[in-house]
Amino acid sequence: MSSPVVVAEIVRSGFVEGHHYGSVVALAPDGSVDWSVGQVEAPILPRSSNKPIQALAMVRLGLDLDPELLALACASHSGEQFHVDGVRKILAGAGLDESDLQTPPDYPLDDDAKEIVIRANGTRSPILMNCSGKHAAMLATCVLNGWPTKNYRDVDHPLQAAIAETFAEMTGEPVETTAIDGCGAPLLSASLVGLARAFRRLALGTDGLDKLDHRSTRVADAIRQHPAYVSGTHRDERVLLAAIPGAIGKAGAESVYAVALPDGRAFALKTDDGAPRVRPVLMAEALRRSGVLEAEGVDADAVRDTGRLPLLGGGVPVGEIRASY
Repeated sequence: MSSPVVVAEIVRSGFVEGHHYGSVVALAPDGSVDWSVGQVEAPILPRSSNKPIQALAMVRLGLDLDPELLALACASHSGEQFHVDGVRKILAGAGLDESDLQTPPDYPLDDDAKEIVIRANGTRSPILMNCSGKHAAMLATCVLNGWPTKNYRDVDHPLQAAIAETFAEMTGEPVETTAIDGCGAPLLSASLVGLARAFRRLALGTDGLDKLDHRSTRVADAIRQHPAYVSGTHRDERVLLAAIPGAIGKAGAESVYAVALPDGRAFALKTDDGAPRVRPVLMAEALRRSGVLEAEGVDADAVRDTGRLPLLGGGVPVGEIRASY
């Protein structure tokens, strides 16, 4: 069995002072593995990269949200005001409010949004936590189906059982491990190949049998149309999706990232150390290596910019973290 390999170098003043180890897989348009580095077939915990697939399961259960709110159900949002307003709208549509959320209290991910909260004498709250859009959608799905809301995070809740079934179908793999994510909801394992396969199916608007499914299309189109709702105004994921026509993508904790294109190509990656800083560097290189930057309509400079991570010395760039696979 292969192991994670060096995928990035930490270079300061021309000296390689460290490395990031990880794994990357790229699927061809037909869904076969085009190329890979490291270990891409063993189970990982995709963290928040699971969210678009979880959202698909909820759409299959009857959840009917406006596109921007469906994008928010897929999100690790920045806690900007439009995110918070959207979460409240999802809850209100189900006759609920933020007191029903079981996300752990937190500040916004976005520094400016966090500062606004603190300056207003605000505190950590469940609705500001980056997963509150997913949790609001879970609650709304429970209400729609007549399921209890007090224990919606439980692994054996009918909502979570349905999500696990959809997840296994879309990845094409059995769920070997069910863990608990940082938000308290169940977290399902998949290999990087399986994760890329699930995103490919979403991007193509198909189900686990590769048959056309308008519900997959709904989720993918929500992400395409409202990338700021999936992440935030200042996030690299938003920039990347805006730069590649028709792309969908979702980052997760522990440096997980999945992206799929409308032609069927898909990518998934993870680093062993989980460092978030290197995640966009690796994805930009994967897209370059597969020729995506040369495709018509792609803003290649914007994609490259998401993968540039300068290292500072005295406040000025003296090095970089660069992909090396």
